[in-house]
Amino acid sequence: MTDQTRWGIDQVQVKNKAIKYQKDLVARAMDHVAKMDESGITDLMIQIEAEYERKYGNNKAQKTIL
Repeated sequence: MTDQTRWGIDQVQVKNKAIKYQKDLVARAMDHVAKMDESGITDLMIQIEAEYERKYGNNKAQKTIL
């Protein structure tokens, strides 16, 4: 067992809780996706792609003019 008084243990615990929270979110989302029909899943995919592009779409290669 790890010594709980060591430096950095609380940061590791916070990181592990954040990872578990993200996995729980994905699991709950998949429960809802299993209940959806094809058109609902397609709409959800489009919204997820748009959100992903909004957050992480800083692709500079697309902004260059050839």
